[in-house]
Amino acid sequence: MLANVRRRVLGHLVGGAAAAALLAALPVTAMAQKPPSTLKVVMHSDLKVIDPIWVSAQIGRTHAYLVYDTLFSLDADLKPQPQMVDSYTVSPDGLVYTFKLRDGLSWHDGAPVKAEDCIQSIKRWAERDGVGQRLMQHTQSFDVVDDRTFKLTLKNPYGFVIASLAKPGSTVPFMMPKRVADTPGTQQIKEATGSGPWIFKTDEWKPGEKVVYLRNPDYKPRAEPPSALSGGKNVYVDRVEWINITDPQTAANALMTGEIDILEQPLIEMLPLLEKDKNIEVKDLNPLGSQYSLRFNVLHKPFDNAKIRQAALYALNQKDFLLAAINDPKYFKECKALFICGTPYATDAGFEDKLESNFAKSKEILKQEGYDGTPVVLLFATDTNTGRLTPIAKSLLERGGFTVDMQAMDWQTVLSRRARKEPLNAGGWSAFMTSWVSADLLNPIVSAFVGAACEKAAIGWPCDAKIEELRDAFAKTTDPAKRKELATAVQVRESEYPTFAQLGQFNIPMAIRKNITGSLSSPAPVFWNIKKAQ
Repeated sequence: MLANVRRRVLGHLVGGAAAAALLAALPVTAMAQKPPSTLKVVMHSDLKVIDPIWVSAQIGRTHAYLVYDTLFSLDADLKPQPQMVDSYTVSPDGLVYTFKLRDGLSWHDGAPVKAEDCIQSIKRWAERDGVGQRLMQHTQSFDVVDDRTFKLTLKNPYGFVIASLAKPGSTVPFMMPKRVADTPGTQQIKEATGSGPWIFKTDEWKPGEKVVYLRNPDYKPRAEPPSALSGGKNVYVDRVEWINITDPQTAANALMTGEIDILEQPLIEMLPLLEKDKNIEVKDLNPLGSQYSLRFNVLHKPFDNAKIRQAALYALNQKDFLLAAINDPKYFKECKALFICGTPYATDAGFEDKLESNFAKSKEILKQEGYDGTPVVLLFATDTNTGRLTPIAKSLLERGGFTVDMQAMDWQTVLSRRARKEPLNAGGWSAFMTSWVSADLLNPIVSAFVGAACEKAAIGWPCDAKIEELRDAFAKTTDPAKRKELATAVQVRESEYPTFAQLGQFNIPMAIRKNITGSLSSPAPVFWNIKKAQ
């Protein structure tokens, strides 16, 4: 309407060819206001905690990749590449790393990104993350050189500095303003101010309903082509909305009718229906896939006893979980390797006779250890694909001689509950089902559930000096053969002192409408490079 009026006015004033010339000279925004492009996505879970350092949930990590940026990121070959860092140097003795930030980086509130922000962000991340804690054990100091430059000085050579800063999954070392990163790691941050390609719309966030992100007009992408989590994060849509639809069939219907554009984790049994739709493409954007796991809490009976946790390993098996969740062998693999089948550190060592549902062996161990029937408090997330596998764990453990108290709740409640250390009769817990992106599990350093640093370990708080000694030796050596040997030794020790049960590998492809292009293969869902045809 506005464009037509403008044409009539110009035609009346100057007429014919002159009017046409003036119209051609006008910017597009003066002719007509282009409607903003909105990408609507159904994620695997609702977002209720916005602090990606305080909680390790994948939904929080994916949220953070929109809002924040990292110093380094992994490319499609899983190699660390500079992201916020423009350049860096390492001293000849391997002790001093000097990082120079890219020019023009700014926070969403307009303030420039400074070296002091990055230093404090690393320190806060290291309070909560096992990889960060190990980095800090080898760190002597951080020093600001100037606003865009800082130094990390080590006590001794440590081969995992850059790999640590490029950690792709929970918990990722995202950069935050110093005033935010000054928040203790034991407290949640109260705002989501980052420097990433999208701005979190706090005023439109409705937990249980919708999460909204707006394109950051001041974001300065790298010049390199995008590659997984690295390279240029070019944004081609104005708005991203996460729509919370908990019923899988309703979510699939919304995709088929065009109400949403992307379904992150469709049920496997719905894939044939979605694949038949000429407007939908089913893509596996994370070829390494993920791993199911059952995490133990070692603080309280019965799982304070490593032998009783071993009994659980004998009672469980992988196939029951994989068939129930995935069903199609094309999308799953039985794999006893802690560090992912098909990768350099894959081995069955220590688990050859475990995860086979040997109920007699499980009962034998429980009898030997004097198990008194203390219930296993099993947290049951009813609103996620992984959580829905919890009844299988209950059944197998019971057949192995355990008493199980399965308590139903939503995933966000599980996230809050699992952080508690209270006894079982005061709101505590024994175990819960979850899954990890395989890129987070490739070696003993990055795999959070392998860490056994007691109070500093991930939720579940395993405490084993031998595991930690082996992990430290792995981090210090650069000899590939020695690392392979040490990774195997870690896995064998994990079979003796279990911190979790690995319950098989799987892939869940995304379902995407065909007018959505540019989706990147990546260990985590990302929304840069995506274009939406109207």
